[in-house]
Amino acid sequence: MLKALGMLMVGAADRNVGKTKFACLLISKFSLQCSIVGIKVTVIEKAGSSCPRGVSGCDVCSSLEGPFHITEETNRGTNKDTCRMLAAGASRVFWLRALKTHLKEGIAALLDIIGDDAVSVCESNSLRRVVEPGLFVIVKGNGTQNHKASAKDVIRCADRIIFFDGDEFDIGDDEIELADGRWAVKMEATAIIMAGGDSIRMGRDKSILPVKGQPMIKRIYDQLRPHFNQILISSNDISKYRFLGVDVVPDKVTGQGPLGGIASALAASANELNFVIASDIPQVDTALVRMLLRQGRDFDAVIPRVGRSRYEPLFAVYKKDTLAAIEAALLSGNNRIIEALSCCRVKYIDLTDTQQLKNLNTMSDYWELAGKESDAAV
Repeated sequence: MLKALGMLMVGAADRNVGKTKFACLLISKFSLQCSIVGIKVTVIEKAGSSCPRGVSGCDVCSSLEGPFHITEETNRGTNKDTCRMLAAGASRVFWLRALKTHLKEGIAALLDIIGDDAVSVCESNSLRRVVEPGLFVIVKGNGTQNHKASAKDVIRCADRIIFFDGDEFDIGDDEIELADGRWAVKMEATAIIMAGGDSIRMGRDKSILPVKGQPMIKRIYDQLRPHFNQILISSNDISKYRFLGVDVVPDKVTGQGPLGGIASALAASANELNFVIASDIPQVDTALVRMLLRQGRDFDAVIPRVGRSRYEPLFAVYKKDTLAAIEAALLSGNNRIIEALSCCRVKYIDLTDTQQLKNLNTMSDYWELAGKESDAAV
């Protein structure tokens, strides 16, 4: 699958639900801070086929010559989707028409034109089958019951479903962000940063070790903040983390290890989906986090692993529904996370070599990080 980390892909659950309007709102807002490329994608089932929407006379499908065709829009004066994107403030707008069997080839050619790192807003459902964008949202009408075929294929890949009532979208102005060429949307999920460990191997509290001039836990918080509508800190030292401006949740019962902290934080969470992360992972793979959250819609917990025995339960997703099983395990004296979830539906994700997590467990790990980040103030 191709990667386009600077792309925000906007899909639609059905026709006429405000997809282009939402794309243009994004372009209008964010083109003030950087150059935005607009992209419209039309997928054609087979050469010479009729319009899938039943429209006659436009010749979009029947006139395609070759496996794909890319056109740059220069007119901002009509009501065509591409013209609207240009009028909204896009620096350039392209229309990709491609046979379904050559969609990947067509978008690869377009990415060659605009550059893999270009910041873009793209309208498409089908493109999600061949491209992993920086962010994928689907617009849905409040009364939409059935999804069109292209949406059914990819709706489970959406980072967020955005509802449109005909006038307004159910998303605030501050819930989508663009920073350093990367998009983020606040998901209806809670991030729980575990900061209750003793840091025995480190010999000092690693959560507040300075990395690039700020406490490590602040660095983790800053990476998570654009993606979650709630962030909690699991710690018995409430005053230590007050500077973050978020709720610090102490253990209801001390001495139960990380599982006890997870239980207390889940009880305090405002969301069904919860992402738990240790406070010693300075670089958060947010693309991996979003993938775990998407998987979490269908399971009670989603836990990465390396091989068949090395689990990462402190970089994992837990539904609030797991709380009953966790509390039962704690009452029985079982503080092991994996065993506590034995009666739950758990999805294990095998990490690739590039996805494996880097925890800072010792001062040697910390100084190694400092060496790699030569501009870090440590």
